[in-house]
Amino acid sequence: QVQLVESGGGLVQAGGSLRLSCAASGRTYSRYVMGWFRQAPGKEREFVAAISWSGGTTYYQDSVKGRFTISRDNAKNTLFLQMNSLKPEDTAVYYCAARRQGIIMVHASSYDYWGQGTQVTVSS
Repeated sequence: QVQLVESGGGLVQAGGSLRLSCAASGRTYSRYVMGWFRQAPGKEREFVAAISWSGGTTYYQDSVKGRFTISRDNAKNTLFLQMNSLKPEDTAVYYCAARRQGIIMVHASSYDYWGQGTQVTVSS
């Protein structure tokens, strides 16, 4: 069992940066694939980025490539999402998620544990 708690969201102007964190509890966190998803009002939850258990493999949605960076610190059971050059269309609730299986997946249904989400609002 893994509990996930996101933090770091807020209001930022377009072009600004935010760093999201996801604190995980549970002894096997370091073995999980971790991902970030987001959901804007009236839209389905969408994949943003994911990282392998070792941190050696990452995968991004095309719209965030070059602007967002996912990373993890297994010693501190923490997942990060560094978001730069933010755009109004990045506005959403951001969720971290954990997947027990070792392969990176982009579908939300493939993830087993979810945090409660943190709001990111980018003003134009």
